Amino acid sequence: MAEDRGKRRLKSVCVYDCRPESSAAPPREIDIANRDYNMFLQAVRQVFSLWRNETFVISTTDRREIDEELYKELDDGKTLHLLQSVDQELPSATQERIEYLPHYHTLVQCGMYEYYASEGQKALPYAFAELIDNALSATANNTGFRSIEIRLLFDEAQGGPAVVVMDNGCGMTSKQLNNWAVYRLSKFVRENSMFHGHSDHSGYVRPIPVPRSLNSDISYFGVGGKQAVFYIGQSVRMISKPVGSPDVHEFVMSKEEFERKEKNKEDIYSGFIRNRKPGDFSHVNVSAEQFLQSIVLEEEGKESFTAVVITGIQAEHIIYLKQHFSLWTRELAHTYHYYIHGIDGNDQKKTRLTDSVSNIDIQISLFERSTRVPRVMNLRQVDNDMQTLYVNASVSTFEFKATGAGDSLVEGLIRYHPFLYDRETYPVDPYAAVSVEDEDEEFIVLNPEGRGKRPIFECFWNGRLIPYTSVSEFEWCARPKKAGPVPLECYNRISGVLFANDRFQVSTNKLTFMDLELQLRDRETIFTRVYNGQELRVKIHKEFTSWLKECHERFDKQVKFEGFMGVMSRMDIAIKRLQSPWALFKAIKWDGKTYKTGQYVKSVKTHPIFFGSVVQFLLFGDHEGDVYATGGHVQVALEPKELYDEKRIIPISKIDRQATAATINKNIEDELAKFPDRLRVSWPEGNPWFENDTRMTGTPLGPIKVEILNKKGESMSRLPVTVNTKKLLIDLKVIWHSPKRNVQTNCYIGVHSSKWEYWFKAMENLNKLGNYTLHLQTILSDSSASEWAGKRLPHYTLNFSIKEGEAVSFVLACITTPLQVGVPFSIPVEFKDAFDYPTQPPCDIKPQMECSSLELSYAGIAFGTTTVIKDVRVKGKLNNNQNKEHKVKVQIQGMKKSQPWLIVVNPGPPHTLVVLPDDDVISIENGSPANFTVEVHDECQNITTQPKLTVRCQLLGAPDLPVDVVDCSNTGSGLMMSKPLLLKTINTEQIITARFNIPNHKTVPCVERKLRVLPSSQVSRLEVYRQEEDSNDVMVLQNLERIDWTAGDTLGNLYFRLYDEGNRPICLSPQLTNKIKVNWTAKMNTDLSQGKLPHVCVPTQALRENFYHVSFHDQKIVNTSFIIVPRPDEPERLRVTLSKSTVKMGETLEGHIDMIDQYGNKTDCLNAKSLNSLSVSADDLDKETLIVEWEACTVRLSVSGIRFVSGTPGPKELCFKYQNMEEFVRIRVTVGPPARISLMNEPEMPLQVLNGQGLSTPFVLQLCDEWGNPSPDQRIVIAMKTRSPLLKVKSSVTSQPVDVEGKASFLLEAISGPKGEHQLEFRGTFSRNSIPGPVVTLNVIPDPNKPVKLRTEYDRAATLCAGNVFPVFTVLVLSEEGSPVKNICPASLSMLLWHGVPSGSRPPSTATPLKCSKQKDSGKDSCFCFRDKQIPELMGKYVIQFVLAVDKTKYLWSQQIPLNVAPNKATKLSPEAPPSTPVVSNSNTRANRMLLDSLCLKIMDQYSNAAGEGIDGQVVVTVTGTGDMAVPWFEHDNRSVSYTLTNGEALITDLALSENSPGVDGAEYTLHFHVEVQQSGVSITPFTLPFIFCNDAEHQKVMTTLSKKKDRLSQTVLMYREIFDTNEQLKSELDCQVRDASNKLNELKPQIIKSGLNLSELTTVSAIENVINGKKAILKKMEDQPRRKCLIPDPFKGSPGVLGKVAHLAQIEDDDAAKVISWHLLGDMDCVVTETTTAAKRIYDDTQGRQQVIPLETVFWRPNNRPLPHIRNGSALFCPVGNPVFIKDLLIFPQYVESCNKVFTSLLGDTILVDDLDSANDYRRGVVQNKVLCPTLLTRQGERIRSNGKFGGLQNKAPSIEKLRGQVFGAPLPKEYNNTQTQIELLQQYLVAMKKASEVQSDYNIHLQYLQSPQMKQKQQELKQQEQELRDIEETLASTPERLSRAVTVKRTLEPETPEPVVPAKRTRRKSHKLDS
Repeated sequence: MAEDRGKRRLKSVCVYDCRPESSAAPPREIDIANRDYNMFLQAVRQVFSLWRNETFVISTTDRREIDEELYKELDDGKTLHLLQSVDQELPSATQERIEYLPHYHTLVQCGMYEYYASEGQKALPYAFAELIDNALSATANNTGFRSIEIRLLFDEAQGGPAVVVMDNGCGMTSKQLNNWAVYRLSKFVRENSMFHGHSDHSGYVRPIPVPRSLNSDISYFGVGGKQAVFYIGQSVRMISKPVGSPDVHEFVMSKEEFERKEKNKEDIYSGFIRNRKPGDFSHVNVSAEQFLQSIVLEEEGKESFTAVVITGIQAEHIIYLKQHFSLWTRELAHTYHYYIHGIDGNDQKKTRLTDSVSNIDIQISLFERSTRVPRVMNLRQVDNDMQTLYVNASVSTFEFKATGAGDSLVEGLIRYHPFLYDRETYPVDPYAAVSVEDEDEEFIVLNPEGRGKRPIFECFWNGRLIPYTSVSEFEWCARPKKAGPVPLECYNRISGVLFANDRFQVSTNKLTFMDLELQLRDRETIFTRVYNGQELRVKIHKEFTSWLKECHERFDKQVKFEGFMGVMSRMDIAIKRLQSPWALFKAIKWDGKTYKTGQYVKSVKTHPIFFGSVVQFLLFGDHEGDVYATGGHVQVALEPKELYDEKRIIPISKIDRQATAATINKNIEDELAKFPDRLRVSWPEGNPWFENDTRMTGTPLGPIKVEILNKKGESMSRLPVTVNTKKLLIDLKVIWHSPKRNVQTNCYIGVHSSKWEYWFKAMENLNKLGNYTLHLQTILSDSSASEWAGKRLPHYTLNFSIKEGEAVSFVLACITTPLQVGVPFSIPVEFKDAFDYPTQPPCDIKPQMECSSLELSYAGIAFGTTTVIKDVRVKGKLNNNQNKEHKVKVQIQGMKKSQPWLIVVNPGPPHTLVVLPDDDVISIENGSPANFTVEVHDECQNITTQPKLTVRCQLLGAPDLPVDVVDCSNTGSGLMMSKPLLLKTINTEQIITARFNIPNHKTVPCVERKLRVLPSSQVSRLEVYRQEEDSNDVMVLQNLERIDWTAGDTLGNLYFRLYDEGNRPICLSPQLTNKIKVNWTAKMNTDLSQGKLPHVCVPTQALRENFYHVSFHDQKIVNTSFIIVPRPDEPERLRVTLSKSTVKMGETLEGHIDMIDQYGNKTDCLNAKSLNSLSVSADDLDKETLIVEWEACTVRLSVSGIRFVSGTPGPKELCFKYQNMEEFVRIRVTVGPPARISLMNEPEMPLQVLNGQGLSTPFVLQLCDEWGNPSPDQRIVIAMKTRSPLLKVKSSVTSQPVDVEGKASFLLEAISGPKGEHQLEFRGTFSRNSIPGPVVTLNVIPDPNKPVKLRTEYDRAATLCAGNVFPVFTVLVLSEEGSPVKNICPASLSMLLWHGVPSGSRPPSTATPLKCSKQKDSGKDSCFCFRDKQIPELMGKYVIQFVLAVDKTKYLWSQQIPLNVAPNKATKLSPEAPPSTPVVSNSNTRANRMLLDSLCLKIMDQYSNAAGEGIDGQVVVTVTGTGDMAVPWFEHDNRSVSYTLTNGEALITDLALSENSPGVDGAEYTLHFHVEVQQSGVSITPFTLPFIFCNDAEHQKVMTTLSKKKDRLSQTVLMYREIFDTNEQLKSELDCQVRDASNKLNELKPQIIKSGLNLSELTTVSAIENVINGKKAILKKMEDQPRRKCLIPDPFKGSPGVLGKVAHLAQIEDDDAAKVISWHLLGDMDCVVTETTTAAKRIYDDTQGRQQVIPLETVFWRPNNRPLPHIRNGSALFCPVGNPVFIKDLLIFPQYVESCNKVFTSLLGDTILVDDLDSANDYRRGVVQNKVLCPTLLTRQGERIRSNGKFGGLQNKAPSIEKLRGQVFGAPLPKEYNNTQTQIELLQQYLVAMKKASEVQSDYNIHLQYLQSPQMKQKQQELKQQEQELRDIEETLASTPERLSRAVTVKRTLEPETPEPVVPAKRTRRKSHKLDS
């Protein structure tokens, strides 16, 4: 037994020396069995030979520093590190011994795996899944990317084979790694910390629910990882680095090691964890495991990671992993499908949203040989796993939830896979093998019946697949036995997924569920439908059947329509309901064939049979995207289009599917051969023009002969169509390609003649330079169209150009002036031919240039694109006349003379710098200026200016010389060195050099001047010395010299001397001595002129430095200073200081004794021998404990052990006597302390209370001592505190001192918190001591009638179109328990709407309120609806917010809902601003024919919102008139003009009529802007614009004048109407203001009467002003009355963030109270109070720390309304005398009331004021006897009793108020002052209201008179007249002149009357086709 006890006492730890300088060494074992923490540290120092002062740290391998607490919990064999610092890097690897004995779960659950793992399938992928589970759990808290990588290292050259699983998760500490090694240690029981009570996680915390249970909480049982690694291989190496740790932990576990330990009979379940730095591979056998070295090197730079390295891979596993790489990676992708792709799965048909994309990346790499490229597979890239196939083959989903007992939850999905024409789309497993032999196998039927006999549901647990469990079906989704509304085969077209949470049990290897199907089939399991994220309480069977029926009807189709293009209406159908909508598609898939747009088809069963190309496919109904249907229609364009130009719509069934493409094409080509194919052009006169010819101006073009040929070469003049034979014409146009635009110069139409075909005469008007194009176009005679059936008719194009002639004149280009002298410039010269076109110049030209006053020259001429006279220079003297213009003439021989041109010449660039004076050496005295003048000249000696022209003067020859810079940019000259030159003190003259230069012009040479600087004769040095009278000894005081002198003495005989810069003495004179200043006195003596200074009075406070300063003030201040430190005087008396003035019976006091001089300075007369002469005496003093000692360090006597053990409590007087000195100290002795708190009348627990309500009965607490007796100690504060942070308790007091009986009462007014039981604790405190109290249990019940949240529901997918009606908004008011609140008045709920973006939590003031609508469904009385609310007519962004008025002051707001109001349906084409009415004529001038220069038209809705988004097409402009009158033409004889419409917007530019256009003179026509869009079904109202047409320019001017007059009158009439409308509005506003002013007067009258004023005297403004003046005089008299004021200066008041000094923040009415309170706070009166710490720190820094400051934000304060200590529960414990009152209640705060309350509560606490000392002692005794804490007491007579009971002595006696020297609180103004101020404010408001009423009434009367004034009547008459004139002008413009006949007047006919072309004469053609140059 003794041996066993000895073994149990053995306890040791292993310590590694890991300091940086130490070398790798084995650990030292240190015994800690019988050693405390300090002894352990001594042992460490001894074992590792540490110095005495050397610092070190002992830590665990997890870097937790061992302190005294952790040392007690160290286990035997623990491994520790000796470090220099906690975060130091390990110099070498260490080993930590661990034990990993199996957990007891191994025995309890050992049979589970064997029972559930016998499925007979290949389990290797699921072994990898166990390792991926661990990695997902480790990376669950990653904020960024979650990386998991599996490396298959099968390269034996690198040390393989091996499998490595790596992740970037949180890593594992050594303790967590130890936990991993323990088998069956699940997360529910493991501890992750080395020490008890210091666990990183106090226990397993279940993650919060997430969709699909994808919480990564799948590393569960502590089994799978070990099973997986030993199933894959024979050995595992765990490498991990936890977050925040610099160390890597490594642990190896292998089958070989187990066998070795078993053989050697060692402890099997034990091993070592290697702790090392990242990247340390010193322990790796590189030759055998080279791959491991690479893995270790990757550790550097990683914050955290875990790597599982498995070796000894089984051979069959290697073969399987290589040969079936795609198979098992696909299985892993299937297992983790939703972790990889998110909650919606791998839906390849949808665009992935950012917030739904998973951040998990799982990559698998296979390395076989170094020469072979690795095989890499990212599981995100796998697209053939079954879940991906299910997701992408489905067309609709049915979501549901199943909830069972507890919080078990299953989310479910059912997907529908439709039947497409001839096949089922239910996915087939591509790797599934079909067994022909075993026909009874359930899963061999792959796809003949869709799903066949396979189960519907795959099962997932916490988001990962459980592969061996599936659920066949539920009762509500099973295939019915009888046929119903849904075909039975549809039940074989569904697949499903079940997502179970962790409340369902799975096997430890996660292959099977334990009881999933049993729980789901339980009767208590509830199935609910989930639609759009909301659970629907409906019958699940009915909902599923309805969904399945809808899927069958929508998706099981035969013909697939593809390429949706839009929707159209068919007017060719007689039945109106079948006209719309028809969906348009590009292609169909039918009977295995695909028919597309543009494909040739042949009809069948039609009359006649025709051929054509597919235009589009049509399907009736509202469809979008690809759709399946049983039939439809096709629109076919008949071919060849050139002959038929017709489209037909036939059923799809009438397409001949037997016709071949060759047969169709052969038929179409035979028909096309008859169509016109080309033009043949010939030149009858033999002058052909070829392509890209260049001809001279005026060369005739033509005549030309044209023939039309078909493909057979036959000539033709008509189209070979079967119906309505059409003639062919030839349209000839010549286009000049000008730089701005293409201009048509010639236009003729040729008619066929049997004699010469199509003939055109020669054209001679080609006289513009540039490129031309001749166009010959075949057109139809009836419509002038150039196309037939969508194909252009034959045409011919000829391109040629016209060039210029020889030069005959020249023009000089403009030259930018002014020019600069000597600066070269160039003159461009342009040469022109006879037609004034630019041309090339002749050779060898020599221009001659002349100028009267300046010299001109040039370098030469440059020929090129532009001829340039190069490098022209101007030279000469400008004579200060820079703006003079000089005339220049240029002549060139053989050319016409050009006009002379004028130039302005300015001075050139800087060339020379001139400095004046130009003396070699200039002498100045130090401190005087030099004064140099500088000028900048150009090369011709002109003073020049330049931007940024600065001259710099640099002084050389001495250090720190100034540099002067002058700006000459504007004047060219300047003055430099005008400031005094001041060198450092010099004794002799000094020569320096002044160097002048221009920094920006380095080519200008520098200029230098010499300066001779002489020493200054001014005062340069001041010397102070002391010389006794009748003595020759002189003591010179050095600057800042320190002098010791007796405190209170006088220092005299001080003198001074003056010296100049050359150190020469200066004779003193009254003028000099008057400039001497000292800082110790303002009165200077008469001896100052003899050099004597005033006497210095040494301060009385010793050992404090005092600064004294002497200075000479002239142009330069010279000073010196010295410091006097006073030393103590002779000793006079004793000073005794005790630690406190009140002591409890039996307690001891300490203090110290000093000997001081007459000024209170401490002397050093006491010593150790003084103990013999000191005596202490008092009544009842226990002298046995009294100890008096000498303190050498403080040079004073210390007294301790002062204790009273007998006698009665009360005041005691101590007498301290030393030699002939005596000092008396008074102290107070009180009773003992309290010990505990009890609850009186304790109720039954727990107490039930509604959330938000309170208790009617208060809690009464009794303060007791340790024996249970009531304690009246009122110093004890009982505080109430909740143990749960979620419980909120509202009470009048949360802490209060006990009353005189030791009782305290707490009434709980309101209690709020979450549902359940909570604890409320009462505890007493005094100082830092705590007194335990009772704990009350409260059961909080949620209030079902308290609204806490607004939930809004509406159709979020609805499109909000402007002007429509909002969808119904349903608002639900939720209570605390989550149920709807029903007792809400609908009028209290409002909906706010405003334009803009969300503005935070509250709406803007401009928001529009909308009221709640009446509820239609009376059963939903808890829902509030807002229906039929109109959407704003203006498109844009809007915000809606709902608000519930809970009461008058409290509102409940919903979240702000942003809405986007889209434009309504496009209805019209309109401009942004209406244009004016154009007036045009058909004259030759194009400006007179211009209709519109620029007009922007937009497609808008009915509310003028731009609604053309996505609408493209064109805007066609046409002209219409009234009746049958002729209609004008646009330019080029066009009847219409088209403009491009892009995105609903078209820009109409350059719209003009044609020259000589037909039209009726003076008639009004209308421009119609029609919209032709590509989209079908869009109807747009055209925009119309009237214009007036004239036949000549004169008539146009008249009509223009009338039109302008009409516009002017319209504006005038509009202006008059606005004036009258404004006046009426102003009248209404003034009337409203009159009523408001009257109401304001009536509101103020009761308040004035209540304030004591006589309302009958306040009838006029003057009477009110007199009363106000009288009241102000009374205020002034009160302010001038003498009263107490604070005289402390406050320079900081008014600064930002500063309230002021404490003395100025409060006022006290009573003088005695003000005196004693001011004295009590004397040390804080000067303290400055600031709002923030920043402001306080600023004052602190500005005053070098001398000013006290207190920032408000650091003051701890809580409201305290508890009564005086003698009052408990509203009743007095005793009857006090002396009128006790809290001092804080006597303070009056003129400003900052709340802030001052905080400050003074912190400074004063609960200090009480009593009348006299006897009353105060009596009050304190009564309070203390009732065991209540008594605060400090002050008396009106000036005494103080401290909170410890001490009183007496000078320290506790206030001096007279005069001795406080103004450091007192001021007295407030009389109470009548505030009343009078209130009366003045009311009177001023009444005066303003009366004036306002008078002014408004006067304005109203004046406005009424103005409305009836003659001026307004005249304006009304003018309005009527102008309205009549406007009507007359409109009638005139609308009438057609009578001189014109009703016939159509046209200036030229539309077509020639004869078949021959009418060619105008040569002169006429030139005039009519003249171009604008």
